[in-house]
Amino acid sequence: MKPTNQSTSGTSFHGSIIHASVNEMKQVLGNVKYYGAVGDKVQHEWEMENEFGNVFTVYDWKEYRNYTDDEMIEWHIGGHDKATTDHAMYTLRRKLSC
Repeated sequence: MKPTNQSTSGTSFHGSIIHASVNEMKQVLGNVKYYGAVGDKVQHEWEMENEFGNVFTVYDWKEYRNYTDDEMIEWHIGGHDKATTDHAMYTLRRKLSC
């Protein structure tokens, strides 16, 4: 997986989630693409693509609070279909457990 320059427009949540800290996510995904304010629905978001060229997003949905970069939080994975988001979820879980 790598950051993408493709459009992620039209991606949505299909039930795939992971738990990790911001710092752990940065180690696996690199720099955050989008930062939002505490009151925004999303405070951190990455736009990625998998080895097949399918785009997906990883984002903290409706945390609405200050949290530290080391705090474990829930991340949603968005994509054009469930197969893409599930693949991203399993790949991220594998990389985060290394």
